[in-house]
Amino acid sequence: KNREPKPESQPMPLYPVDKPLGLTSFDVVARARRILGVKKIGHTGTLDPLATGVLILCVGDSTKLVQFLTADRKDYLAFVALGASTVTLDAEGPILEQVERVELPTLEALEEALKSLRGPQLQIPPQYSAIQVGGKRAYDVARSGGALELPVRPVTFYQLEHLQTLQNMDQARALRFAPSEQGWSLAPEGRSFDFPLALGNFPILMLRTSVSSGTYLRSLARDLGEALGIPAHLAGLVRTSAGRFTLEQTTSLENLGQAKAVSELDAMNFPRLEVDAQIARELREGKKPETALEGRFVVLHSGQLVAVVDSLEGRMKSLRVWV
Repeated sequence: KNREPKPESQPMPLYPVDKPLGLTSFDVVARARRILGVKKIGHTGTLDPLATGVLILCVGDSTKLVQFLTADRKDYLAFVALGASTVTLDAEGPILEQVERVELPTLEALEEALKSLRGPQLQIPPQYSAIQVGGKRAYDVARSGGALELPVRPVTFYQLEHLQTLQNMDQARALRFAPSEQGWSLAPEGRSFDFPLALGNFPILMLRTSVSSGTYLRSLARDLGEALGIPAHLAGLVRTSAGRFTLEQTTSLENLGQAKAVSELDAMNFPRLEVDAQIARELREGKKPETALEGRFVVLHSGQLVAVVDSLEGRMKSLRVWV
């Protein structure tokens, strides 16, 4: 017999932080533990050290929500350097292949390449990634000069558009950005971003993209280069949103101690379903109330969290229950 989910009752704070350049996601968690004085902290999706932007920290009992947040779609500004490919697929390097002179693609050729990468794709992850095959991590094997046969993974590019072509990453550093209806865009009164040191004076394709969970933007840079017939790598990356959280809602690590936590209800990106006392009681008792609805829901009673349920075949099945 399946064990019924045990009701939870603790408050579950979440903190969207703006991950600084150069730190791993684990470094951010370690610092947050010290700042908040809490041992139990997780996050909802790794950001590479050379990327910045939205990283959701789940603190204390909110680590139990990670399973409901990791699948959220994520938005990025990606800066793809044309003219050199690298071992890591990003600006960490070293350079693998370089061309003397970069022939910039026409806008038509670029659009054709982007079009081929939009929508559902089967993506090969980078060798420098935490993926495990047969108990070995890909990056451990890559660092010792080997390579693993990494299985392709289904990913989706919901949006993938070219914003501008830049002369180099110095130009990117001087630009300012702000949120708009289309996503983060160039805005003279906006904010600038931190980028890693460039590996050379390469032209940059500035892209805006919205992707499914598990998508590697380093692999996108590689694949876009291949589609254009030019070696390429990811020169800079900013995650501008993850699920319901956007960059403008984040706090810096320095200010984390004073930041106001976000409630679990505001974090979960599922439709909300208000139920009566009887259905709430049945869910908490591990029963499967009848429903005509289909899909995953956050169930509330009098505005209080009761459960996350999957509704299918006329029944609600609790995935996690709260008292």
